Amino acid sequence: MIKAVDRFLDHVTMYRLVLYYLMALLSAAFAFCFVKLVPHDPLALAFTAALTVATCWITNMAFALVFEVPANSESVYITALILTLILDPVAFTDLKGIGAVAFASVWAISSKYILAVGRKHLFNPAALGVALSALLLNQPATWWVGGNPWLLPFVLVGGVLVVRKLRRLDLVAAFLVVALAAVLATTDPAQYGAAIKETLGSSPLFFFAFVMLTEPLTAPAQRWPRIAFAVIVGFLFAPNIHIGSFYFTPELALLAGNLFAYAVSPKGRFVLTLERIEQIAVDSYDFVFRPSRRLAFRAGQYLEWTLSLDCSDNRGNRRYFTVASSPTEQSVRLGVKFYPQSSAFKRALGAMKPGATIHASQLAGDFTLPSDPKTKIAFLAGGIGITPFRSMLQYLIDRQEARPIVVLYGTEGQEDIAYRHVLASARRELGIRTYHAVAKGAVRGQYPGYIDARLVRLTMPDYLERTFYVSGPQAMVKALRQKLVAMGVSRSRIKVDYFPGFA
Repeated sequence: MIKAVDRFLDHVTMYRLVLYYLMALLSAAFAFCFVKLVPHDPLALAFTAALTVATCWITNMAFALVFEVPANSESVYITALILTLILDPVAFTDLKGIGAVAFASVWAISSKYILAVGRKHLFNPAALGVALSALLLNQPATWWVGGNPWLLPFVLVGGVLVVRKLRRLDLVAAFLVVALAAVLATTDPAQYGAAIKETLGSSPLFFFAFVMLTEPLTAPAQRWPRIAFAVIVGFLFAPNIHIGSFYFTPELALLAGNLFAYAVSPKGRFVLTLERIEQIAVDSYDFVFRPSRRLAFRAGQYLEWTLSLDCSDNRGNRRYFTVASSPTEQSVRLGVKFYPQSSAFKRALGAMKPGATIHASQLAGDFTLPSDPKTKIAFLAGGIGITPFRSMLQYLIDRQEARPIVVLYGTEGQEDIAYRHVLASARRELGIRTYHAVAKGAVRGQYPGYIDARLVRLTMPDYLERTFYVSGPQAMVKALRQKLVAMGVSRSRIKVDYFPGFA
């Protein structure tokens, strides 16, 4: 069952998964409205959904044209559906209510452009929209989707899938623990039972955690800042937390956390101009970009890349890719493998000409070299999964920093081997040797077949002392992780290159 779920998650992007989740919640709510399990008029709910989607879409298109940035339809629909699920539905005759919903929708989308630093929005869009609606129009969010017991199973099941996809269990768990602790700390002990029941069953706690808190652009990407962010928001989320006569609401708690996230996260978006395209293996290419400003990162980290697509497919116009270049290089490299049935994003990327631009943001990732240069390391790569290791090895070469590293590189054939010159330089200049596992057509000095336990033992007798970095197709990564654990390697010594929206 879990394997089937993971296969599904591996083939859907993060944004598309969240969109499906919200659509399922709205569909369930709409159905429950007819049988009075959700206390809203189904026509009003449908009208509100149409109103938020239309208002958000029009606003986004207008600002995207003015600011000359790629418009992202998935993000627009996600924001619109969140607003639909937390604002009270309005009838088409309720002009005041329509104005409030439209106002919240306009501000939610416009905040991505107006309240942005370096073209990166500062606040969670939906949270800002409803906060301004409450403050200026006295039309607050009711968070009705989180307070309905019939919808709670849908919230929980979909939310668990989102958290598993994002690998953000630490974020959500820290938030839930702190929020519950804050609720109990501000409640009379005699009322603990009622407070826990209310918080878990009739509050926006879980919907807020799964959908709002995990929004990647306004939350820290690094682990410890991410946990601190969860602690801050969780504490302020408790309904009895206040400063004087000022009480926090869920959206205000999140906006306060967004300020912290901005302070500790990389600033802004990057506009990169394509300089050239280099073929690095069969069907694999390096796109070499010139950044609009210096990109400070650690070797092995990733970026979210956004292209403007004339005709998008169901995977959207954003992708996460590891930066293949070293922090010591002036240009930014993006290593990509193309398949016969490539996505619309990859087709647009492949059609780029020198001088064309791409947008990048969300610099993050813990798949980086350990701080102790004496740590014994093993790099295990499959196919284009060699890109983070290209970044690390080039970094070490440029710094002339030798480390006890062994590289195992698995490919289907000789023509699939990428970055041969970097691997050769690492061996020549630093003594870092690469062992090639070639499934078809292995030559002398190469291991015939795939990376397996036998190859690990042959190439590194001290493998139990090493920290393993594994990168490549998800099926390969999971199989290698299982093999290493079976060999006695501690799970804490296995690092996997995984980022949000892997598909």
